[in-house]
Amino acid sequence: MPYRAPVKDYQFLFDNVIGLDAVQQTERFAEATPETAAAILTEAGRMCEQVLAPLQREGDLHPAHLENGVVRTSPGFAEGYRAIADGGWVAISADPEHGGMGLPMTLTTAVNEMMASACLSLQVCPLMTQGQIEALENHADEDIKAIYLPKLVSGAWSGTMNLTEPQAGSDVGALKTQAEPNGDGTYAVTGQKIYISWGDNDFAENVCHLVLARLPDGKPGTKGTSLFLVPKYIPDPDGAPGQPNDLKVVSLEHKMGLHGSPTAVMQYDGATGWLIGAPHDGMRAMFTMMNNARLGVGGQGIGAAEGAYQHALGYALERRQGRVPIEDGTGTIADHADVRRMLLTMQAEVFAARAIALACAAAIDMETATRAQDWTARAALLTPIAKAWGTETGIAVSDIGIQVHGGMGYIEETGAAQYLRDVRVTTIYEGTTGIQAMDLVGRKLADAGEAAFSLIDEIEADAEVARGGLPELAEPVWQACESLREAIDWMVAHDPNDRFAGAVPFLRAFARVLGGHFHLTAARAEGGNGPRTALARFYITRLLPEHAAHIAHATAGADDLYAVGAEDLGA
Repeated sequence: MPYRAPVKDYQFLFDNVIGLDAVQQTERFAEATPETAAAILTEAGRMCEQVLAPLQREGDLHPAHLENGVVRTSPGFAEGYRAIADGGWVAISADPEHGGMGLPMTLTTAVNEMMASACLSLQVCPLMTQGQIEALENHADEDIKAIYLPKLVSGAWSGTMNLTEPQAGSDVGALKTQAEPNGDGTYAVTGQKIYISWGDNDFAENVCHLVLARLPDGKPGTKGTSLFLVPKYIPDPDGAPGQPNDLKVVSLEHKMGLHGSPTAVMQYDGATGWLIGAPHDGMRAMFTMMNNARLGVGGQGIGAAEGAYQHALGYALERRQGRVPIEDGTGTIADHADVRRMLLTMQAEVFAARAIALACAAAIDMETATRAQDWTARAALLTPIAKAWGTETGIAVSDIGIQVHGGMGYIEETGAAQYLRDVRVTTIYEGTTGIQAMDLVGRKLADAGEAAFSLIDEIEADAEVARGGLPELAEPVWQACESLREAIDWMVAHDPNDRFAGAVPFLRAFARVLGGHFHLTAARAEGGNGPRTALARFYITRLLPEHAAHIAHATAGADDLYAVGAEDLGA
């Protein structure tokens, strides 16, 4: 079964579920008409189907490798990247002043997800560049913007993010990379960074690194870090790649998956860099890129889930095994109740996670267009959920995909296992699931839960309306909202460590409720009778009830975690 870009699903979500019309009605995004959105989805979907999808296995079987200090990418990746760049898909949301389309993040999110479902290893590259574009748009001076943004927007140059060091993972403030002033407005950057996705390639004219480092007078911790733009080649007076900079790829990591995406150890030996933003304010500038990447990585998880679902569905509709239990079926294993349960779970989970991510993107667009504080709070609230739940869904759905294949899922030739191997890292990089969850119960509830309660109020109001036509679906969603409301009250009333102890199950409960809301909205849009209504009934009946167990876990506090001493963990 060849890969099919889920264009109709995005279009349905745009038109009926996540409120893209409100974004399109703003002055900022007036040019993002329904016709434009449809054309974007269609053209990007065609590119994903015809160009990127055939590269999925190539990247896995023929990994990127280091050859005499040069990164050699997987066969076909250069052509695939050029198709992405030439189509303008790197810079859908970038400022038109520098060559971008200036379209909503909602469209970028949909296109990114399609690229991820077609070939996740290659999609990582433009995603990193997109984040760098946004960081430079918001924090770089005009001279830097003039040189770098047109090149990054066009895809001629690519971008990376350099945070992690051997001793500084999630604790970014422990970094040791130094930046010394050169006396001419540039800085000499020295240090080593690890886990640098697409740290180099053999198809972009230049690779531009955003590097966190510490100035000589930088204080310890994150508040003493600064951000520097360090290119592989130093631009000449005309802005073209000039002399090689004093940096190199030391090695490429041998990873569980994403073999086509080179993950580099980068060494900087007095490399020339330019300060981005204010001194000692690097984390604020880097967080612009990180927040962009967090939504994007959530989309990577959903994309992998979509690919795994299509792969499993294609197999299930061909494989004949055992006595078929229903009449007038397909005659394949898709007719068996447990296989049908797995396929419906995959489909329902993808829809829910996709709706959450697109709702987050729409909130970002409304914030951009209106600068209203309510939209700022909504976007901030949904970002950790979109990232964590999108990636957790990617893992869960890819794992089910292997199970649908049975023994053949464990055989690499089928390609089923690749989705799980590739997506596994997405719950780790750009902030682990635990970090996203702690952000949710910490910073995102620091307003005493106001933003969360506002969202719940909206969901309950919609459920009240739905009771008139779909009472059997509306009532469980409404009740789940009330349970979530009580959990938020509990979180707000307890100290940080009690909240952190249940942060991940709380995030999962929140995502389950959001999923129920979006499925109910889809059923209402369909008129309460059709395949989307049937899928909503499956989700609300079988998956939404999991929220109760998650809430019980979330509100248990931390005492029992520490009742078992560290010395007893290995007993």
